[in-house]
Amino acid sequence: MPAFESRLIGHSAEFLRVLNTARLIANTQANVLIVGESGTGKECFAEAMHAHGSRAGKPFVTLNCAAIPDNLIEAELFGYRKGAFTGATSDQRGHIAAADGGTLFLDEVGELSLMAQGKLLRFLESQQIQPLGGGELRQVNVRVIAATNRDLHQDVRDKRFREDLYYRLNVVPLNIPPLRERREDVTEMLDHFTADFARRHGVRAPAYTPAARKRLKGHSWPGNVRELRNLCERMVVLFQGREIDVADLPTEIHAPASHAVSRLFQLPATGIDLNALEADVLGQAMAMASGNRSGAARLLGISRDTLLYRLKKYELD
Repeated sequence: MPAFESRLIGHSAEFLRVLNTARLIANTQANVLIVGESGTGKECFAEAMHAHGSRAGKPFVTLNCAAIPDNLIEAELFGYRKGAFTGATSDQRGHIAAADGGTLFLDEVGELSLMAQGKLLRFLESQQIQPLGGGELRQVNVRVIAATNRDLHQDVRDKRFREDLYYRLNVVPLNIPPLRERREDVTEMLDHFTADFARRHGVRAPAYTPAARKRLKGHSWPGNVRELRNLCERMVVLFQGREIDVADLPTEIHAPASHAVSRLFQLPATGIDLNALEADVLGQAMAMASGNRSGAARLLGISRDTLLYRLKKYELD
């Protein structure tokens, strides 16, 4: 099965826009910065681009930048020689050397300290590494795909992220929409994950009633695709070969908070023009943010790229 279709599920307009961009750049050597909320599938996009490009079959190495203490990040990236520091009992190659010829995926790159950012920048400029504790400089050939759930553009403004590194990483930006902005994909993903987990566990897949499907489609999915995927595995294990109705769904889905408390907008009986309402809200957000697009995006709870897409859609840019 083609790399993209086997990893990335959905046909909503915003998702397809990002997917088509990923296809276009997969076979290039350009650095990519993937931005999206936690659980939206940033690593899946990185894996698909690697598998679909000229580096397929070569190493795909992942480093979670948020999980490495600042005093160890250089050793993790560049490796070290025996005796380089206390506990270095043998030579170790770093993640960059392990990815030579392939792709290095830097997850949560926005969590790197300014010191670590500087070391990463030097590598990106030279494609050379030197292990801690000595040794000759070594030339490597590594494509870097980075991911973050932070607004790095704003972090640059706030001096929390180096501007030169931002532009080195952000050669091609990919903004992954959250699941609540692509609800039409929920049913397709529900069926895909349910069938997949049924095969894995060797059981009959459960079926969802129309009411359950409707409730799942209307859920806000704060955990995004990861939350939906985990739900599917739970339902497969607990309801093997059975029918799942609304009452069988987790409490946070089948019994959401009272409408009186959670409702932010009261739909009039006469209905509304949804496009006009969205355009009006976008205009209000831009005005409140004094034209600052990052600020307007934060007010609306969406990414900057999603805001730009919608501003263009309504000719407000």
